[in-house]
Amino acid sequence: MPEFEIQHITRYIYESMVRDSANQVILFPIKDEYQDVLKQELIITGNPVVDTHIDYYGNEVGSFTFSERHNQLTINSRVTVSTKHKPLPVNDIFPGHQWDDLKRLQNMVPYIDFLKQEYFEGLDELEKVVEKELSKDDTPYHVALRFCRYVYDNFEYIKGVTTVETTLDEIWKIKAGVCQDFAHILMEMLRLVHIPARYVSGYICTNKNGLRGEGATHAWAEAYIPDYGWLGIDPTNDCIANETHVRLAVGRNFTDCSPVKGVYKGSSGHKLEVAVSVDDENSLNKEFAPVTETPATASPATVYSKNSYQRHVEMMMQQQQQQQ
Repeated sequence: MPEFEIQHITRYIYESMVRDSANQVILFPIKDEYQDVLKQELIITGNPVVDTHIDYYGNEVGSFTFSERHNQLTINSRVTVSTKHKPLPVNDIFPGHQWDDLKRLQNMVPYIDFLKQEYFEGLDELEKVVEKELSKDDTPYHVALRFCRYVYDNFEYIKGVTTVETTLDEIWKIKAGVCQDFAHILMEMLRLVHIPARYVSGYICTNKNGLRGEGATHAWAEAYIPDYGWLGIDPTNDCIANETHVRLAVGRNFTDCSPVKGVYKGSSGHKLEVAVSVDDENSLNKEFAPVTETPATASPATVYSKNSYQRHVEMMMQQQQQQQ
């Protein structure tokens, strides 16, 4: 089983002293039979207490408040994750039976959120594309792979042309963007044919294999396949997301999975720096990148597992800024 050491540093630098920085972090990798967290250390400026809870989508979410005056806030996650290859779907069921199974999911609570269509002006055009890409003999698995290839072939990967606030209309018009944009378009296509689709945030953990998003924060989609479950599909790289894709969180869209967001009191001017490094089992003795702090020092945060609903609502009120 592959093992990966991942360091994810988020640093906010404010133009003047601020206080009462309340934040939500989703930096705790998913734990299931195909992915396990061997160890994790969360280092935050000021050593605040971090309350954790499990959200509606099964993600582990942390929240904390740093009340002291500061001009810099650093959140440093160091985690070691092991992954296991997930077998691919076996198409030994008639396509018609699989599509019938999907119809039965449309009013079932676990899947309703992942079938809701987000309206945008280009939806009619996208529907025509979807119809053209479909074949009557396709299984949901084949459709998901074909839609993934369509996004990969027809959207240009360009950093900086979109932000987390960019709308589907804008992405559709420019036919360009980055991983989160590709994932959102793919999810729209899947939902149009009633395949539940959800957004995934995480990391690609490959060693310079030329994949887009390699060794950085990344996003892809998962499609629900009857008699199989959730299948990870990466339209940015036209591949199935498997043991080299480490999952942080799942949700309806980027907003549900944002790694760091929060609110603070003080001047609105601030700068965001994000750095991610990934080492595989062949280089696990490599030192993590050092983190410098001014003027407050960073200490290991204390994490308590408890439901903190009121603080969670506070965290959702406003985003400081979010990384790509």
